[in-house]
Amino acid sequence: MSTRPQPPLMPKNDFPFLLSFIENDLLLQLEVTDSRDVLLLYFGSLRPHDPGAGQTASGQPEAVAAPWTVPEAQKSFCRLLELQLTGEDRAEYHGRTHRASYPGLRLQYESHADYRNAYGRKLEIVLRDPVTSLKAVQHFQFLNGVSSVVRSWTELLNEGEKEVTVEYISSFALTGLDQGGRGSRDDKMRLTLAHNGWQSELQWVSRSLPELGMPQMTDRSSKRITGSNTGSWSAAELIPMGVLENMEIESAFFWQIEHNGSWHWEIFEQGNMLSILIGGPNEHDNHWWIKLAPGEGFTSVTAAAGSVQGGFEQAAQRLTSYRRQIRRENEDNRKLPVIFNDYMNCLWGQPTTAKLLPLIDSAAETGCEIFCIDAGWYADGVWWDEVGEWLPSSARFPEGLPYVLKKIRDKGMVPGLWLELEVMGINSPKLADTDDSWFFMRHGQRVKDRSRYQLDYRNPKVRAYADEVIARLVEDYGVGYIKMDYNINAGIGTEAAADSFGDGLLGHNRAYLQWLDGVFARYPELIIENCSSGGMRMDYAMLSRHSIQSTSDQENYLNYALIAAGCPGALTPEQAAVWSYPLREGNDEEVVFNMVNALLLRIHQSGHLAELTPNRRALVKEAIDYYKEIRSSIPQALPFWPLGLPDTSAAHICLGLRAGSRNFLAVWQLKDGPDGCLLPVSGLQGQDGVRFKCAYPSQAEGTFCSWDSERGGLYVKLPGAGTARLFEVTAD
Repeated sequence: MSTRPQPPLMPKNDFPFLLSFIENDLLLQLEVTDSRDVLLLYFGSLRPHDPGAGQTASGQPEAVAAPWTVPEAQKSFCRLLELQLTGEDRAEYHGRTHRASYPGLRLQYESHADYRNAYGRKLEIVLRDPVTSLKAVQHFQFLNGVSSVVRSWTELLNEGEKEVTVEYISSFALTGLDQGGRGSRDDKMRLTLAHNGWQSELQWVSRSLPELGMPQMTDRSSKRITGSNTGSWSAAELIPMGVLENMEIESAFFWQIEHNGSWHWEIFEQGNMLSILIGGPNEHDNHWWIKLAPGEGFTSVTAAAGSVQGGFEQAAQRLTSYRRQIRRENEDNRKLPVIFNDYMNCLWGQPTTAKLLPLIDSAAETGCEIFCIDAGWYADGVWWDEVGEWLPSSARFPEGLPYVLKKIRDKGMVPGLWLELEVMGINSPKLADTDDSWFFMRHGQRVKDRSRYQLDYRNPKVRAYADEVIARLVEDYGVGYIKMDYNINAGIGTEAAADSFGDGLLGHNRAYLQWLDGVFARYPELIIENCSSGGMRMDYAMLSRHSIQSTSDQENYLNYALIAAGCPGALTPEQAAVWSYPLREGNDEEVVFNMVNALLLRIHQSGHLAELTPNRRALVKEAIDYYKEIRSSIPQALPFWPLGLPDTSAAHICLGLRAGSRNFLAVWQLKDGPDGCLLPVSGLQGQDGVRFKCAYPSQAEGTFCSWDSERGGLYVKLPGAGTARLFEVTAD
């Protein structure tokens, strides 16, 4: 197959015809009908016994039989995409779903292309509306070396003579999610989502469809199960992803939406089959619509979709590999330096030279490699509503901020500072240099939230201002780490220079990403942490750029375990920053629990280290020393959950990482319950010669562990509620 885009290929055979594509363990099968409708009849993983499995992709469509076929009477529901224009009709009894759209139902096959580019195999299916001459191109991008996942988006181009207004466009559409097996979807289908909230991020919940209010009672209900976000916090309530399992045939369909603003997906019934639509903002759910004049185009947000044999764990592992592939190449995710940040359960945004110096000493002594001064360094007093100038406070730092930053460097650590560059405080002196064009506007007023105005990154003056701040910190102050926070939600968008509020928000979202790309191009070694009041913007538009993500602002270390254990379902372990903050008035077990929270992810150390007893500070250093021994394994490791996903009602929770023959198991006992628990490790059942140990802490009083060869698991006992340990299991 050519490595460069070729002209679209028109099949030689007459209509109807079948297009089958095998790539990276996925089969896509499309049918072009005699009326030139394009139907996606099958999207799923290939198993070893499936027809065509193991074949290599060629330049021509392969003749492959899908594991199941869609009955002829139901094929018309399997549309490749949905597209709704203003003033167009809707077919069927659709309720609030976006099915049966026009001109979506009217689109006709025009051509397709199949080629390889720098990323991998690329498919493009070109459709056209015969009435408006609007062209739609469905893109499928496979990635070299990543199985079971494809990137998908839709491109529109108005090649007609009149303006059209777009209300909805899908990035990925699939009907037949419940195909396979003999049982009812009520019994076999299960949906797993990560619910999100401030200080309560990544709470995974798995439910059947009847439990979600959609029992199988008709062939096309108006009910839909939705995940949706409106606003500039992309993960305000849900992580933009999901996993739908078919428990009967042990397969899973999974997806993520790679966008840093508004997005929407919905699952519904049609043709007695289960369907999903995945995309960015739309009018009915997110206040987005756009006008396309003749010659103008639009590209939807990007989604990733995949299918795997297995369940949630296998889907998470495939997504982990995929996320590593789409991420900006960077040194931070290879080296995983240990970060100290002075905020959480420590200085709480009130840094001064006197407070920082002993923390700098103790952070260096325990092995931290980056020291980040959090909020407050730029304000003499109240720092919340005056943000915008980003100049050091002389009251907090009488000797000057460079004096403190030099102390950090003298201790062998990289200095870092906190920023919030997408907002400007309502009492900021910098407002005198601005006008309304700098900010989000609605109904003629500046958008205000939590005493901040939302900056509009479509404005070149805003981007120039942000560039100036970054240059000052990096070039003048020598900062190598920036904690980029974002503590407001700007709502539905802005009316300025936009067709709709949502159009303005989407334009800003994309402009911010372009600005961020420019920063990393100028300063490739700069580490910028993605933080939005913790994990309120945890998406892979941002995380394809940022090497590290704040996972929460959770202040209780016991609660943090429930967040930390679920992190690798939503982001790669080496990007997941978890606070560890030993308390002033704690005991040894409290220190160990804090450290175990972070040891398989990224250590975000905090707490008053200088005030800990020598023994408790030694436990911090032991954990960091151990982390440095194993951290080279984390960027290649894949997650697993021996006890299932974290459950608030469980006595024990466990997160595992597998790196080659080494298995790392972080175990927490949250409450009183059974004396011990068995932690199954896949692939080790019946194996002899398995080596195991409690790796942290080395002096683990009250801890017992033994290997159960018959069941292939590690049996552990912890001292009791509020304790945690990290174990290693190795098999040749």
